[in-house]
Amino acid sequence: MSSPTLRAYNSWSDEALLTALLADDRDAFAELYERHWYRVFALAYRKLKVRETAEELVQDLFAMLWQKRREQAIENLEHYLASAINRRVISHLRSTQVRTAYADYCRWTQAEATRETENDLAAADLYEAFTKALLHLPEQSREVFRLSRLEHFSVHEISLHLNLSAKAVEYHLTKSMRLLRSHLRDFVVLVLVFLLAQ
Repeated sequence: MSSPTLRAYNSWSDEALLTALLADDRDAFAELYERHWYRVFALAYRKLKVRETAEELVQDLFAMLWQKRREQAIENLEHYLASAINRRVISHLRSTQVRTAYADYCRWTQAEATRETENDLAAADLYEAFTKALLHLPEQSREVFRLSRLEHFSVHEISLHLNLSAKAVEYHLTKSMRLLRSHLRDFVVLVLVFLLAQ
């Protein structure tokens, strides 16, 4: 049963609760959580079909809402929560795909490790060329590329994380892709010449 203090917040609008949240009102936050957690959980669960993961993403979302309460201007809480949980679900699904692909890759390389083939050497050379190409990027461009392509952060998330404008993030991504293409194009041309010469 909820406390008399929490019951007093029942009649408050989301806007009033968000205003109280800015003043560090934990009871207002508790009311927002009670009011919206199940709807947000249902959205996550419908897409993930895994209760524990959906619960974890919802907890993470509300923890972030509390931690960044002064950094966000939320006009429509329901829309904000729906968008935020969708982003978290997509990010989770992407990282799961990457982990699965990496696990598959590891299994494949273990099976292939028993015999050295030209294809294995070419793949290793390509990975080495990619790694070297990354090292040619300026530090900030490399970090933006890593967050975007390897960690699957959005442009907005990267701009917040690195304290850069969205335009600056897009500039670094474009610059990184152009430089990497240039470095790897030379590598691919050399491999093709080698293969055609055989």
